[in-house]
Formats: sequence, structure tokens, C-alpha cells
Amino acid sequence: MTLDEIELPDDLLWINEFNWNPVEQTTDRSLSGALLVQEQSLLHGRPIELSGNDESGWVPRSTVEALLLLAQTPNKIMTLTLPDERTFTVIFDRRNGSPIQAQQVLPYAYPDDGYQYRLTILFLTVSHQ
Repeated sequence: MTLDEIELPDDLLWINEFNWNPVEQTTDRSLSGALLVQEQSLLHGRPIELSGNDESGWVPRSTVEALLLLAQTPNKIMTLTLPDERTFTVIFDRRNGSPIQAQQVLPYAYPDDGYQYRLTILFLTVSHQ
């Protein structure tokens, strides 16, 4: 799996793969009381949450630092390539704070670049620009 040129572990789990509805719906009532329904296909904005757990999706500290550096660029459009060769054009999803969370697998006060972290990354799909 890759995010632009950054290698990510193939065993990161796509936590919310089937939680997205590609059709937006609004309902309202007319003055007569009739139900008014409007639906429209969503083109982009699908959330993608990739996450490791206690047994998978670990990355070295150097990868976490590379991701954090990448996240410092506003409006950065990236290509996410999954292990099954599906690709998505994405930006970081910052709607609820930091799009990157990393926790040490085993707490250590002075980790080096190879020390392992559990990783969660949040994205939103966007159109090609």
C-alpha cells in the first residue's frame, strides 16, 4: 500500500469501507403535508479510515514522521494505492482534528526511527485536479 511515495503496511484495515452511502437524501413536507424527497449521487467526499490494531498495521517512527510532514501541507492532493491495486485521489480528513494518530506499540521514552507505532490515517476522496 502506498500514499504517494510513502510505503504503508498492507495489513492496515479499511475500517469504514462499507459505511459510506453514495446517495444523499433530504426530505421535507409540502404545505399539503405530502412528503418531498430529493436524492442526488455524491461524486466525492468518501471517508477512508485506515487503521492498525494490536497485531497489524504497525509502522516505524520514520513513517509516522514522513506522514506528519506530508500533513503540514494544506490542500495536499495525494494518491492512495491499496494492496488490491485500487487507487483513490485523497486529501487528509481534518474535520475532527488531526488526520494522523500514532501510538507506540510498547511505550518507550526515547524511541528511535525504527520503533513501531500503531497507525490510524483519515482521508476524504476528491476529484482529480
